[in-house]
Amino acid sequence: MKKYILVIVLVCLCMNTFAQEVSTYEESPLLKSMVEGDKAALLMVHFGTTYDDTRAKTIDKINEKAKREFTQLEVRECYTSRIILRRLKARGMMKDNPLEAMMKLAAEGYTHLIVQSTNIIEGVEVESLRRDAERMRPFFKEIRVGTPLLYSVEDAERIVKILTDRQPVNTKKREHVLLVGHGTETPATAIYSQLDYMFKANGHTNYHVGTIEGYPTFDTALRQIQQAKGRTVVLQPLMFVAGDHARNDISEDWKGQLENAGLKVELRIEGLGEIPEIQDIFIEHIRKMMQYRTRNISEKKKIYSKQKD
Repeated sequence: MKKYILVIVLVCLCMNTFAQEVSTYEESPLLKSMVEGDKAALLMVHFGTTYDDTRAKTIDKINEKAKREFTQLEVRECYTSRIILRRLKARGMMKDNPLEAMMKLAAEGYTHLIVQSTNIIEGVEVESLRRDAERMRPFFKEIRVGTPLLYSVEDAERIVKILTDRQPVNTKKREHVLLVGHGTETPATAIYSQLDYMFKANGHTNYHVGTIEGYPTFDTALRQIQQAKGRTVVLQPLMFVAGDHARNDISEDWKGQLENAGLKVELRIEGLGEIPEIQDIFIEHIRKMMQYRTRNISEKKKIYSKQKD
């Protein structure tokens, strides 16, 4: 009996020892914080593309959806790829980069800004965007930066369901789906492994994720397909637009290597941005930023410091 009482006491002490978890988000409706004379805008940030057809199906579509969903905001767009910006300029198409777009909004008197990229992961592009937003923070009353497509566990779970519902496989014919992301050399590439694991954990063992510049690699995915004795591979990009990587690296290089390995390959060159349900995830990320502000690590530590031990 004494031991039982001692265990209870120790458990209670441990529960009081650990600080209560502080949420990264604090409820703070953006529009309600505005006063007369304030103006709010939404900046849609895209890597960009030189392909007119995929731009119309992806970037233009989500911009249009954002305008319909957020009528109280001025919606603008910008591109981050310097190469694409330069190529488009040579064709007479002028696009701003994020800093240029934010400076124009500030000069036009906009006081509150939500910045939402259509990047897939929290990689170097989003890191650069967050730095740009910090540089421009003194020129706005408030700037909020939304999260990319694959940010939370819930995001990844939704992607698994969307893609498996959209692209069912014929297991009897040993068909497999290989989704190809861009990838990165930073630790952010781990999200692709998480997604691959989630496919299989949810019973979709014929779905695989590979990346061009990260991990999992082409060889990683090929080994899994071969070990499962796959015959046919449906190859499709895990990218917002079906641009250069989709038409060159995937449609030519990856397709050729899979065929050399004895596999039949079917191409499904469709950018994720063409899928309405994927567009909706980005819209929900914007909606979240409309209602919540993000606490930085200093704010969270300050809250922790005030909690009782």
